[in-house]
Formats: sequence, structure tokens, C-alpha cells
Amino acid sequence: MASTTLPFAAARQFMVDSQLRPNKVANPVLLDAMRHVPRETFLPPPLWSVAYADQDVQLAGGRVLIAPLAFARLAQLLDPAPGERVLVIGSGTGYAAAVLATCGARVTALDQDQALLDIGRSAIAALGLAVSSQCGPHRDGLPGVQPWDGILIQGKIEFVPEGLAAQLRAGSGRLVTILGKPGQPGVAVLGERQGAQLPLARTFDCTTATLPGFEAVADFQF
Repeated sequence: MASTTLPFAAARQFMVDSQLRPNKVANPVLLDAMRHVPRETFLPPPLWSVAYADQDVQLAGGRVLIAPLAFARLAQLLDPAPGERVLVIGSGTGYAAAVLATCGARVTALDQDQALLDIGRSAIAALGLAVSSQCGPHRDGLPGVQPWDGILIQGKIEFVPEGLAAQLRAGSGRLVTILGKPGQPGVAVLGERQGAQLPLARTFDCTTATLPGFEAVADFQF
């Protein structure tokens, strides 16, 4: 955990050197982005002291800012190339969108919580980053637009809706998220579109707070 007495720039460097590099995060573009994007900017001032802690940071409404290592490994798995179109579902206060935009992706942030989305818009604008944002249901994604090269669902979910596969670019589109039931461990998965299908490959154990909007609906029983 980064000391709260360190200046934020030093805390970012400490995060990269002590949390990310020793734990299989090796993408140099991603590491450089996380070294420069001020994570504290995406939190209310009372939480700045824990911005670089190796843990989820609790936000309003049961939402969290995902721990740096968990986010970094998910972003590395998505591996967006410069210029690729990326949708961040459950963007929250916007940190993931800011990092991916700094990596060169063309990012759209989607969240169903307008208050969190507004925090993200302000923080991203202050950094001069070109990120679009939309308020809407997480589960729906953003249908009816140009297909995405990548989708990051930022939270633990119970299932990946079938309709999201059609929103990915055919042949190269990929989706990254964490699968798991509430209160149980999760696993990071990578889905790569194959025709109309999106087979999911389990990649590494990973857990965080459940993202609302993806609750499984039980079958009706008499």
C-alpha cells in the first residue's frame, strides 16, 4: 500500500513498481498511462489518501473504484490498440476510461448512475482527454452504433448478455469482465467474437464489487 504521506506522483510510481510490475502487468503503454493519470482525481477529496491503496475504494451506492492491480490486469487483457473504439460499461467515476484513452483508445464511458458519470466527465475534461459518455442501463451496452473493438465491463457480473456480442466488431472484437455471483470469488474472462457467438475464456482469479444491472433472473417455478 502506498504511504498516504507520499506526494501523489510518487504514489503513482510506487503503485506501478510495487503493485503492478511484480504481478504480471508488463504492457509498457498501460504502465506509463497509470503512472501519469492521477487516480485521486476520480475520487472525492476525503478518499484521496487511499487512492493508491491495493484495494477497492468504496463509492456511493455500493459502487467502487476497482483496485489498481485488478484494473490493470483487466486492461492488459483487453489490450486496445491506438485508435481502437472501446466501450467501458460501468465506467463509474471515469478512471478506467481515462487510462484507456491515455493508451490511445477512442473511449466511450457508459454508466447508469448519472452522479458518478458526472464526476467522471469533470475529471476527464480537466485532464484534456477526449472521452465520450452516455448514461444508460449497463446491461444494454450501446446498440445501434459502429461496432466496438473492445468492451470492458468494469465490475463483477453474473452473466454476459447475448446482445453484447453483436456490438463487437466481427472477427476481432473482444470483451473483458469478471464473472461471479455476489458474495463469491470471481474470475476474469476474455470473450472474442466468433460469428454471432462470444465464447468466454477464463484467464485469472479476480474479484471486485458486483456491478448492478447484470443480475441473473431465476426461472419461474410453480
